[in-house]
Amino acid sequence: MTTAADSPAGTAPPGPRRAAGRRPLGARLAERAGGGLVRVFLVLVALFWLVPTVGLLLSSLRAPEDMAASGWWKVLSEPSRITFGSYADLLRNGDITSSLLNTALITVPATVLVVVIGALAGYAFAWMEFPGRDWWFLAVVGLLVVPVQVALIPIAELFGSIGLFGSIAGVVLFHVGFGLPFAVFLLRNFFAEIPRELLEAARLDGAGELRLFARVVMPLGAPALASLGIFQFLWVWNDMLVALIFSDAGSQPITVALQTQVRQFGSNVDVLAPGAFLSMVVPLAVFFAFQRQFVSGVMAGAVK
Repeated sequence: MTTAADSPAGTAPPGPRRAAGRRPLGARLAERAGGGLVRVFLVLVALFWLVPTVGLLLSSLRAPEDMAASGWWKVLSEPSRITFGSYADLLRNGDITSSLLNTALITVPATVLVVVIGALAGYAFAWMEFPGRDWWFLAVVGLLVVPVQVALIPIAELFGSIGLFGSIAGVVLFHVGFGLPFAVFLLRNFFAEIPRELLEAARLDGAGELRLFARVVMPLGAPALASLGIFQFLWVWNDMLVALIFSDAGSQPITVALQTQVRQFGSNVDVLAPGAFLSMVVPLAVFFAFQRQFVSGVMAGAVK
């Protein structure tokens, strides 16, 4: 029987050496996943995912008679037939242009209010002492599981009684109310990871709670605030259920306006295609503009 003492000096038995030399299965799969073939596959998946967006863009650049005659891929073989006439007609459509303005008037306040109020509440739950703090935070977390559909009828009756039903303010307040639980939960957990010594040093320098929040906490929480802002902006901009119920003809956003065009004009593709593409471009532009802050916020949350 061979033992470690019987083996030559500086060597180990062959069995354990072979076991130690074997790499874990997860490491080997991760190494193979980073190969060129997998990258090519991921690029193909990304291109396939972009096909509907590209098709919508090319459809919006075609004349109505061309849309009725053939599919959008005909543009690739006949690029000379590209026209911006549909966009010119869209800008002359008062319902669409006013709905774009209404969408901005709904989305921007709903996003700003959720970020600001959520940041203040998140800081309070993370670093301020007040009676029932943990129970109040549990109540906020519990609101995350409440579906939007449950509150549609009660809040519609409430808004009707106080004169907010059918107005932009009513849509904004609904989005703010349902966006705050997630905002408070996200920012409280992020702010709680700030080193206590940093906050205590600022307090020793004479900083009050408001100044501490504005000068220390907000700059450190910029990635999380950017991530929350992007999520809230995309949710409100693309929402149709809440706007369909709480808005009227004068306050409807672009999603409801496009749905109305479908209901009234079944073949009005020359308005639907450019309108849908414009409604898609704005959130994409916002995402790519704040992409770096979004990734930083996600990675910071993952590391912490």
